[in-house]
Amino acid sequence: MSPTTDTRGRIFFEASAYADDAKWHKTAAELRAEAPVHYFEFEGRTPFYVALGQPEVMEIEKNSDIFTNDPASNMAAHRISLDEPKEPSMVNTLINMDGEEHKAHRALVNDWFKPGAVRQLDDQIKAQAKRSVDEMQARGGSCDFATDVAINYPLRVILDILGLDEAEFPRMLRLTQELFGSEDPDFERIGENDQMMAVIMDVIGLFTGLNAERRENPTADLATVIANGEINGKPLEDMDTYGYYLIVATAGHDTTSNAIAGGMQALLENPEQLQRLLDDPSLIDGATDEIVRWVSPVKHFMRSVQQPYTLASGQSFERGDWVLLSYPSANRDERIFADPFTFNIDRADADKHLGFGFGRHYCLGAHIARLEIREFFKELFSRLDHIELAGKPEHMASIIVSGPKRLPVTYAFKD
Repeated sequence: MSPTTDTRGRIFFEASAYADDAKWHKTAAELRAEAPVHYFEFEGRTPFYVALGQPEVMEIEKNSDIFTNDPASNMAAHRISLDEPKEPSMVNTLINMDGEEHKAHRALVNDWFKPGAVRQLDDQIKAQAKRSVDEMQARGGSCDFATDVAINYPLRVILDILGLDEAEFPRMLRLTQELFGSEDPDFERIGENDQMMAVIMDVIGLFTGLNAERRENPTADLATVIANGEINGKPLEDMDTYGYYLIVATAGHDTTSNAIAGGMQALLENPEQLQRLLDDPSLIDGATDEIVRWVSPVKHFMRSVQQPYTLASGQSFERGDWVLLSYPSANRDERIFADPFTFNIDRADADKHLGFGFGRHYCLGAHIARLEIREFFKELFSRLDHIELAGKPEHMASIIVSGPKRLPVTYAFKD
C-alpha cells in the first residue's frame, strides 16, 4: 500500500486525542466508513496498519500465531523490526508473550480467574462495593466520582485478591496512574526520562517483600500462587513473578475503574437510561456489557505479522507489517452494532464487544471485572435517589488505557 499523509492517523498515537472522546470517535467513524483497515506513515515512526472493524480485529486475534505481540505490543514503541534483536525487557508480562510461553504462563494463574473461582470472591467484592458506596454517601452529596469513588473500589478488590496490605493502597494507586498516564500532565513524573521503567522498578520494590513472605508462609491468596509458581517444573524466577504482579495489580485495577467511571458518565448523559437503573437496579446485569462496549477502557494492542496473510474482507499483509487493533473503533462498528453511537442498557448485541479482547489473549480478569461492575452499580442504585453532573467531565490522555479522570457529580441518597 502506498504511503499516506492522512493526519487522522495521529489519533492512534497521540495521547491527547484520547482525552477528547467524542472527537476521537468522530474521526474513527470517518475512517471506518472509508475502509475497515487503514495504513499510516509518520516521520520517526514505524509505519502501521490500523484494524478499525470488529470482524477484522477478531480475525487478527484468532490468528495469534501469525499476528504476534513480539517485538512490540503497544504504540509506545516508535521503531520496531522483526529482523533486529529486541531489547530484553526487565519484566515480561502475559501481554508481551506469544505461543507456548504465553500458554504456560497463563495456565499458572488461569484457575484463579475462571467463573467458578470468581463466584467465590462474590462476598468480598460485595463488601468492597458497599464500603465505596458508604464512603460516597458520607461525602454529603457531592464528589468527583472518578477520583473519589471509581478509582478506589477496584483497587481494593485487587489488593484483597493479591493479599497486599491496604497500607500500600496510596502507593499502588499512584503507580497505576503513572504507568498508564505517563503522557497526561496530571500523572507524569517530573524529571523522569523513562517514566514507565521508573514505575516498573517501583512495582518491583513494592512486591519484593510480599513475594518473599508468601514463599516462607503460603496463604490462600493469589500472591501465594504467583510466588510459588512453576513453569515446566521449574520455580519462577523473581523477575517472572513481578511480571504477574505488574499486570494483575495495574491492568486489573485501572481498566475496571475506567469502565465504572465511564459507565457512570454515559448514564449521566443519558438520564432516561439512568432512571431505569435507579428504578430497577437488577437491570445492570444486562447493562454491564454495554458499559464495557461504550467505554472500551483498553484502547489498543499492536500485532506484528509473521507471514503473509489476507483478511476475509480483502486486506493483505506482508511479513514485518505492524497492525494496531483499535478496540474503541471495533466496538462502534456499524456493520455489527445496531445504532452503535447510542448508549442502550437493553442492547441485544452488546456481548459482541471486544472490550476484553478475543481469542488467546482474551482478558484474564474479564469475569472479575464484570462482577465488580455489576455489584457496585447494584449497591449504588439500590440506595441512590438521584445523581447529576456538576461540571464538565475530563478524560485521561493515554494511548493504552483511559477513561474519565474527573467526573464531578451531585447526588442524594434515599432516606
